[in-house]
Amino acid sequence: MNNILVLGGDGFCGWPTALHLSAQGHRVTIADNLSRRDIDVALGADSLTPIASAEERVAAWKEVSGKDIAFHKVDVSDFDALHALLAELRPDTIIQFAEQRAAPYSMKDAAGKIYTVNNNINATHNLLVATTELGLDAHIVHLGTMGVYGYDGDGLEIPEGYLDVYVPGDNREIFKRSILYPTNPGSVYHMTKSMDQLLFQFYAKNDKLRITDLHQGIVWGTQTEETRMDERLVNRFDYDGDYGTVLNRFLMQAAVGHPLTVHGTGGQTRAFINIQDTVQCVALAVANPPEAGSRVEIRNQMTETHRVRDLAHMVARVTGATVAMVDNPRNEAAENDLRVSNRSFIDLGLDPITLEQGLLGETLEISRKYADRCRMDMIPCLSTWTQNQRPGVVTAEEAIHNAA
Repeated sequence: MNNILVLGGDGFCGWPTALHLSAQGHRVTIADNLSRRDIDVALGADSLTPIASAEERVAAWKEVSGKDIAFHKVDVSDFDALHALLAELRPDTIIQFAEQRAAPYSMKDAAGKIYTVNNNINATHNLLVATTELGLDAHIVHLGTMGVYGYDGDGLEIPEGYLDVYVPGDNREIFKRSILYPTNPGSVYHMTKSMDQLLFQFYAKNDKLRITDLHQGIVWGTQTEETRMDERLVNRFDYDGDYGTVLNRFLMQAAVGHPLTVHGTGGQTRAFINIQDTVQCVALAVANPPEAGSRVEIRNQMTETHRVRDLAHMVARVTGATVAMVDNPRNEAAENDLRVSNRSFIDLGLDPITLEQGLLGETLEISRKYADRCRMDMIPCLSTWTQNQRPGVVTAEEAIHNAA
């Protein structure tokens, strides 16, 4: 049994991960400053599913499972508070989810950009410094993103974090080097995850920290085996234009009779993973830590790739929804291909859940169950990627009219 601290354990990925690890028999503590809930209030949005307070959540888990999860309200970007918590708990494993996770929010305005950089970089660096100062032999598991690789579609299979290069020397001798795969972030959020990689590389080399960096695809679905146990344990379901992931947004739109809003041509190919596979991958990473002194273990946490327009038509076939092509607020290639290696998790025993295996229907049912909580004006993505905001971003009302 590991003593595990989940930073950001109240969030979309952190909460079901904490439950899953607790169900496996680990001693789990959650630390979270609840900033995601505060952002909901500031945006005027809310999870489609009703979320209990952090205290109610852990009490419900104790009631239905008989297992304890401790909760501490701690801001990880506050070094002294984090240092004190780590000194008290001395965890074996620290899972770092405590970063602002939405690309659109990070591009919303100057405040969103500054908050994302200050929070994400300080939180991760504080964790590395505190772990080093306290002499903790803790395995740090960080949730990164596939977006660090970029989406240029150059025809290569993206490896798991590292690229072997061959460099000519002075005497025509060829030297082989393994380097971090060159990053190509597409938002301030993705840029912070790219910067995290350099921090991890330095502290693994300089201070022998044991670090696993999980480059995750876009998460779809809401429930896991543990969150299904009681309605008070239900996970977040974000559908708004800033935080809603694309497939969950399509399913919610279908449930409330809104056209499926496809940005641009819909030719953006993305990597996807079900939330149940997310928690299983984190558990596999926890169970397979790197050795002290080794390089950062980078694993691609994804199970399949799809074009956005293909996802929309898949949902439309299942639900009868219409599809609306709207202007793309992002500064990105209109079309791209994407091939990604996920061999390390497959080799560790992951049996991936795919869109064809029925959980699409479960997520649609969640959407329908709570459809009355949807705010239609929160559906469009209005965060733009350029200072000169491009005209023509389609509103919810315009999308409905255009698709009619």
